[in-house]
Amino acid sequence: MTDTMQRDEIPAQQDRHAAWRGRSEQADAERTSAELDDAEAIKQLRSRSRRLLGSMIRPHKRAIWVLVAILVGQNIATMATPILVMYGIDNGIPAITGRGDYSVMIGVAFAFGLCAVLEYICVRLYIAQSARVGNAMLYALRNKVFWKFQRLSVSFHERFTSGRVTARQSSDMESIREMTENGVDDLVLAAMNVVTITVVMLVIDPLLAAVSLLTFPLMLLLGRWFSRVSAVAYRKARETVAVLIVYFVESMGGVRAVQAYRREERDREIFGRLNAENRFAQARGHQQNAIMAGGMRGIGHLATVVVLAFGGWQVMQGNTEVGVLAAFLLYMKRFFDPLNELVQFYNVLQSATAALEKLAGVIDEEIEVAEPEEPRRIDRPRGELRFDDVTFHYREDKVVLPNLDLLLPGGQTVALVGATGAGKTTIAKLVSRFYDPKGGAILLDGVDLRDLSEADLRENVVMITQENFLFNGTIAENIELGRPGASRSEIVEAAKVVGAHEFIAALPDGYDTHVRKRGGRLSAGQRQLVVFARAFLADPRVLILDEATSSLDIPSERLVQRALRTILSDRTAIIIAHRLSTVEIADRVLVLEAGRIVEDGSPEDLVDSGGDYAELHRQWEASLV
Repeated sequence: MTDTMQRDEIPAQQDRHAAWRGRSEQADAERTSAELDDAEAIKQLRSRSRRLLGSMIRPHKRAIWVLVAILVGQNIATMATPILVMYGIDNGIPAITGRGDYSVMIGVAFAFGLCAVLEYICVRLYIAQSARVGNAMLYALRNKVFWKFQRLSVSFHERFTSGRVTARQSSDMESIREMTENGVDDLVLAAMNVVTITVVMLVIDPLLAAVSLLTFPLMLLLGRWFSRVSAVAYRKARETVAVLIVYFVESMGGVRAVQAYRREERDREIFGRLNAENRFAQARGHQQNAIMAGGMRGIGHLATVVVLAFGGWQVMQGNTEVGVLAAFLLYMKRFFDPLNELVQFYNVLQSATAALEKLAGVIDEEIEVAEPEEPRRIDRPRGELRFDDVTFHYREDKVVLPNLDLLLPGGQTVALVGATGAGKTTIAKLVSRFYDPKGGAILLDGVDLRDLSEADLRENVVMITQENFLFNGTIAENIELGRPGASRSEIVEAAKVVGAHEFIAALPDGYDTHVRKRGGRLSAGQRQLVVFARAFLADPRVLILDEATSSLDIPSERLVQRALRTILSDRTAIIIAHRLSTVEIADRVLVLEAGRIVEDGSPEDLVDSGGDYAELHRQWEASLV
């Protein structure tokens, strides 16, 4: 692809993706691209990909040795045929030897048949066994990557979007699958052929063998060049296809907004630029592959010409036999043909290597919110929360919570109010341990949250957000997530408490109604009620409601308001809401400003005090009128 063509198809390359710049995914892409030219970074990428590959291979060592043995048998069968040709020509053809021996030709034909049968058996066994091993490795790798993504903290997922996660589990896995299923045998056989053919030719005719190998340095130089340039090209290709998938997933996920704001043309333009960049990255790799494949074929033809010319002269001089020359020519074909196939496999190998580097990066990602080595238990949880000099920031230059001290007694319902960015949701995330404090500690019944096991923490602390996320499945299955194994009567009782039973019972299949993708069969308010039923069934000691009623209409909100008093009784609750109708059920209200508590008291007392909360209350009442 010429520079002119690139300029024609991608104008203004220096400012491409301007509409997408600033997003975390683009930053990741730019950082990865910068790493391509960093020798130390490339060394680390290769090291961690080798470690990952080693971990994939180790459980299957015995099976892999069986595969190697099968390939050795196939190699023996393949390499024996030129020797049989040599023996048959030199000892069995009368026109050449003048003393034809038909028994030799019969014996050679029989040996040929045995070699063909052995090769068939080896190929069949190899395909079946390699498929089992490859699928087993991919099965383990998919599980490992999925499990790691689940264990990584919320902060990781906030900068590593679902599109990039999809790329890791789709295109990257597909590249590794192609490597395990297509071409590993070519790689091993090519290595065996080089060694075996070199040894056999040196035994048969050392002088002709030396001439045959004169082109070997050219092949090594070409291979070294290709290895160096293609590694960079295929890393770039893997990165561009990942960015392409990221943007596709994001655009399709927000298709309603795209159509509502008529962003189709703009999205098409951005996607076209990303697609073109991926196209050029792929084309660069294919161009290098074309040079390598063409070069290898040229070197192979050159070697054959040299062997034919020198070997023919040796035959005419009486220094060697016709059968030896024929065997050498056959060996030259068997020497270079697998190498040409290996060049094609090298594309798959480089792509898989780049994919392994990406997956190894995910697996090596540090878990910011890690399980404690020696977890502590809370025997009789009361739900008391204490913030002890807690400091937190998302960025070093912007502190969200500066030295927060706060005590929430067990069983108290506390509402957090304040302007956007005051730190309300941050407090909820810290209590849920989606993040850990940068300084200080958060204690649940006197135990640091960092000392609790994941299971104990999730049993005692549940957070409900405005996303009201439902999984594919039935309504009953979504409610049961609160306490896996709950009976149908317990599920129905939870739905009744939160006021969801009536609308569920009216559905075609009742509790067995499938909610479809993300609960699309239900309204926003109905989805929220199902989530409330799930939380009630979980029965945590601490319940956090982060704008959990924001998606409800007025009738649904009134229904939930009544249910909330039952849900929140006898447990610690943190309510974050802009609707003061929800806040009014709290025992205590905390008004936050820049991460600091500026007002603290009951809703009634704060209304009477004439402070910030009183002003918010006055504005809310005015909005109702």
